[in-house]
Amino acid sequence: MKHNTSTSFGVIGLGRFGSALAQSLAQSGKEVIVVDCKEEKVRELRQYTEYAYVAETLTKETLEEIGIQNCDTVIVCIGEKIDTSILTTLNVVSLGVPHVIAKAISRDQGAVLEKIGAYVVYPERDMALRLGKQLVSRNFLDYISLDNEVEIQQLTVPPSMIGMSVQETNIRQRYGLNIIAIEREHSTDIEVLPSYRFARGDIIVVIGRVENIKRFETEIQ
Repeated sequence: MKHNTSTSFGVIGLGRFGSALAQSLAQSGKEVIVVDCKEEKVRELRQYTEYAYVAETLTKETLEEIGIQNCDTVIVCIGEKIDTSILTTLNVVSLGVPHVIAKAISRDQGAVLEKIGAYVVYPERDMALRLGKQLVSRNFLDYISLDNEVEIQQLTVPPSMIGMSVQETNIRQRYGLNIIAIEREHSTDIEVLPSYRFARGDIIVVIGRVENIKRFETEIQ
């Protein structure tokens, strides 16, 4: 059961989140240790990694025997069983793993996990917030959040800009936004010329600070 190979990632708990994460890491060429108490879940992951273990208990001794301490990063994906999540995370931290990430389903659980040394993620909450943000954006077509302050968004060109050139709109100076592409008639042009004049149905792809994008959407209508 024990192996001495240095492994990049460990995933403990193979629910939907843990299984998808482990599969993604393995398909990206990373070495992954996966651990779960259910044989069928572990069996499904053996096609992606040879380091797939069934463990009825997640004690420090069991995790050490598996080789979790060899991982650079371990993700504890046991959100629903709060006591098991906390104890397992504590055991992983005590084994000296450099980076420990733990899934949480509540703020109280997350607060405890943070106190014992884990970086906490809330997959369901984060997905809900992302979806909500998409749904309430008036001109939203698609967006990519780079961090808490900068985003890439697709926006329909408002009527007030139709017939104007990129240079005439002065978007960069007025709003601090850069147009990185223009989509029109089922084609995308990533070489945006200052002389290009916007037409009805055009879509611009902009990058900039969130507050600047919101100000542009409000003022340009």
